[in-house]
Amino acid sequence: MTQVESIGADLGGTKLAVGVVDGMPETLWEEEVPSKGYSQERVVNLLAQQINKAHEARPDASSVGVGIPATLDHESGHAISTVNLDLEDLPIAEMLTEQVKLPVAIDNDGNLAMLAEALYGAARGTRYALLLTIGTGIGGGIWSGGEIYRGATGAGAELGHLVVDIDGHPCQGNCPNRGCVEAMASGTAIGRHGREAAGRAPESLLGKRLAAGDEIDAKVVHEAARDGDDAAISAVNLAGHYLGQALVSYSNIFQPEVIVLGGGAIAFGELLIAPARREVERYALKPMNRTPVVAAELGPAAGMIGAAAYGRMEAEAA
Repeated sequence: MTQVESIGADLGGTKLAVGVVDGMPETLWEEEVPSKGYSQERVVNLLAQQINKAHEARPDASSVGVGIPATLDHESGHAISTVNLDLEDLPIAEMLTEQVKLPVAIDNDGNLAMLAEALYGAARGTRYALLLTIGTGIGGGIWSGGEIYRGATGAGAELGHLVVDIDGHPCQGNCPNRGCVEAMASGTAIGRHGREAAGRAPESLLGKRLAAGDEIDAKVVHEAARDGDDAAISAVNLAGHYLGQALVSYSNIFQPEVIVLGGGAIAFGELLIAPARREVERYALKPMNRTPVVAAELGPAAGMIGAAAYGRMEAEAA
């Protein structure tokens, strides 16, 4: 692998991670800053500011890759629609290029996490794989024939918006659906399941925190589940059940060699992954019911690492 340094930026619904990564991949510089609730202009300025800061820290970096949680026109780098950030109808690649003195390549954040796991992580050596990133929302990417699948215009693989419960919770942001896997199994959904479980079990750790006025979010659910709280564990297992229903459909449609689960919610480990895996084993058609369901090897850094790799690849191909 090349040692050429590249800057990777992974923009999420609540935070922006920017790092300088070489081809090993070794992260040579990294910083995270909040991004939640930012306007379009502020998001672009924040991206440019952090990318330029990374370049100042590592002047040998020669390219930039940016992953954003949006449906993109892949050729132009134009954000067509978004759910968890206000980026809709934004020519983000053009705007960034004006502020960053390096070649900039833009792609969907789930695609770039998939690229990272295919090059360096849990899907390396495969030609067909699927990845879900589970955080504020759910994104994902498909590795097909040894490359990222993007669909007719580059906007494909919005895996978080497969409906798993037609009567489920309304989806987030601009999505008009109910019961998408994002609405039922994301970190946001785990927090909601936790609040509901706390209300049903006032003597549980979650119930006591709810009574004390604490905000019950995915982080609090994780803390309680780690301490063995049954209400918290049931909330995570419920999300895993819904996640597994989506994985059954993905398995039947795509027949991947492996399904990789990444993003911040993977901190829940087998509490989330095991019920999802069981759904695949029980309900996917043969032989897809034997598809391995594993945690991402690169963890939450996959998006940033994949962005850096993509920026380097696009610059080398130019």
